[in-house]
Formats: sequence, C-alpha cells, structure tokens
Amino acid sequence: MEATSVVEADPFLELRKFVAPEFVFGLDARKLVGRYAQNVGARRVLLVTDKVLHARTPWVRETVATLEEYGIPCVVFDGVSPNPRSAEVTDGAACYARERCNAVVAVGGGSVMDCAKGIGIVCSNGGGILDFEGVDRVGRPMPPLICLPTTAGTASEVSQFTIILDENRKTKIAIVSKATVPDVGLIDPATTMTMDAYLTACTGMDALTHAVEAFVSNAGSPITDLHAMEAIRLVHAALPAVIARPDDIGLRGRMMLGSLQAGLAFSNAILGAVHAMAHSLGGFLDLPHGECNAILLGPVIAGNYGAAREKYQAVGRVFGLSLAGMTDEAAAAALREAVEAFRRGLGITATLGSLGVERTSVSLLAALALKDACMATNPRALSLRATEAIYESAF
Repeated sequence: MEATSVVEADPFLELRKFVAPEFVFGLDARKLVGRYAQNVGARRVLLVTDKVLHARTPWVRETVATLEEYGIPCVVFDGVSPNPRSAEVTDGAACYARERCNAVVAVGGGSVMDCAKGIGIVCSNGGGILDFEGVDRVGRPMPPLICLPTTAGTASEVSQFTIILDENRKTKIAIVSKATVPDVGLIDPATTMTMDAYLTACTGMDALTHAVEAFVSNAGSPITDLHAMEAIRLVHAALPAVIARPDDIGLRGRMMLGSLQAGLAFSNAILGAVHAMAHSLGGFLDLPHGECNAILLGPVIAGNYGAAREKYQAVGRVFGLSLAGMTDEAAAAALREAVEAFRRGLGITATLGSLGVERTSVSLLAALALKDACMATNPRALSLRATEAIYESAF
C-alpha cells in the first residue's frame, strides 16, 4: 500500500505543523523579564504598554525595576489604544529607532502585544504595518520580543497573529506569520487581578471563541483539538466563577491557562467567521474585540453547525447539552442559546443594535469580513448573503 493511500484513509496522518514559543506559566513568571531580556542580548528595551496600565497598575513600574536590576535600561512607549492603530505602530517604531533600542518588551493585553509585534515588524522590514496584511508576508524576523500578558483572553504572547486597525478603511487587518511569534511569554495570573469584571468577561469570551473556532477549523489537527477542547472546558468552568470571586487567584490561574491553551490551538489551526466578522465590526465602530466575539459566537455557531456537526456536539457536551440525534436546525438553535445564555450570565448583554450598528451597514461589514484571513479556515464557505444573515441575526 502506498503511503498516500494511508494518509487518505487516516486523517490523523495529514501533514500539520505546530508552532509555539517558549513560555513560562505561573505565579511570579513576570519577575523573570530581566533574565530573559539578558538572554536575548537586550541592551536597551522599548517597553510597550498603554496609559491605563502605566498609570493605574504596578505592572509597568515593576517591569522597569526588574530590567534595571539586570542593568538593562528601557524607554516606555504607552501610546497604544484598545484597538491599536497603524499610526501607533509607526510612532512606536520611530521611538524604537530614535532611542536606539534592540529589543521589545510588551506589558499589557492583546492590543499592547499586537502593537509591539507591529513595531517589531516595521523595525525589521521597513515600510508601513498595513503592507504586511495576510499570511506569511513578513520577510525578516522581528527584534527580540518578550510578552507579559495582563489579560486572560487574547494569547497574543504565544500566537502567530497580529491584529491592527486600518484607520482609513475602518477595519482590522490580520497579519499571520511565524515571524511574529514572540521569543517568550511570561504568563503570570497575578497580572490579571487588576482587571474589572466586564474586561474579565470580554477577554474570557475571546478565549472561549478562540478555542471553539480552532476546534471546528478546517485546518485543525489532533494536536490543536487537544488544546482547544481543554480550553473550552477550563473557560466554561472558570469564567463565571471568577466573575463571582474576582480575588480568587486560583480561578485567575485557570482562566490564564484556558487562554494559553486556546492560544496554542488557534495560532496553529487559525480561526473562522467569528473573528473575521468581529474584526470587521470592531474596526468599523471601534468596539472592544472580546465583546464583538461574545455577540457573534452564538450566531456563527448556528450558521456553521451542519459543516462541523460532531465537533459542535462535543462543544455542546461541555455546556451540558446532548445534541446527537437532533436535527441540525434544532441542535444549532440549542447550542446557540446555551452560548448566548452563558455570555449574558457574565454581564455581556449587548446586541449589534444596542451598540449602534445600523442595518444599512451590514453589507459593508460582510464584504470586509469575507476578505479577512480568518475566513479561509471557517468550516463552512460563507457567501456574502450568508455572512449578512449572520450579522442580521445578532441584532
């Protein structure tokens, strides 16, 4: 029997690559930043963060002090918005060059880490960050990048994704490249203790969406499925509990682990229509990414269900549902309602209408979403009309 026929008979043997950086997970991981900066040869660091974290939390000051203990000076760039703009990447890259830095440390959530990646891309490759939209378009490796995430959701510290807002087109672009994987992620649950309840909920729903989309992705594998399903279990159990008990470091740790597991899954299996549509929506109205995902996850599940039936049934079991034997229409509706009830229970009750989205914008949003790189791995090939229908069902 030829090898190719074996592969055709056993999808477990299909070629798949898996990329992940070094990461350190656990309490006090953040305190290793000086050691790792020294390991990558940092002489002067650009510390990327945002103004809220810089002013209201101890994490930036602590990181600066830890770097100084190792004799490594740094300059702080805190000009990052919740949806990082291409202009902010340009400003950060100019600061990096002006200050003669040779390494980057990111302290913050997904927006900060994505902006830091964008700065690294531009510093090494030249041009503007929007030139690199798409898959595998980053030719040269970034400067060394160390990430200290302060939210449990985006997992940018372990992913190949960089999401940047194109201010002119009013949409978010996705840059997917192995060149954007950080050198190390220092993942410390303590840094999430300064998140408020709504941010905890939105970033947690982002992690759940990562996991579900990776699990049903047409580029998934047995390896990504393991990480994705464990993330779904962790987030489903821990997220409502941590909203109720925000000072419980054990629950914070489970959420951080769920985010990490989801990140390892989606960085390799990629994502799907939820993220493609959320990038379009969030860029158009400058809305929080996790909130957009939370609103769109249920509707997309309903639209995709028949294309990944067994996978969605497995997701349903985590939510306490037995979907086997039901019609696709009934099963899709039941799973959608379970996901919707879950996010409403977290306090995320918005609809597209309540966020100010106008129905006349749906065609534009759908057209932009179909151009997003994440749409390529959605389990169902969506038409423009099908994408519009999903948006319409979220009003």
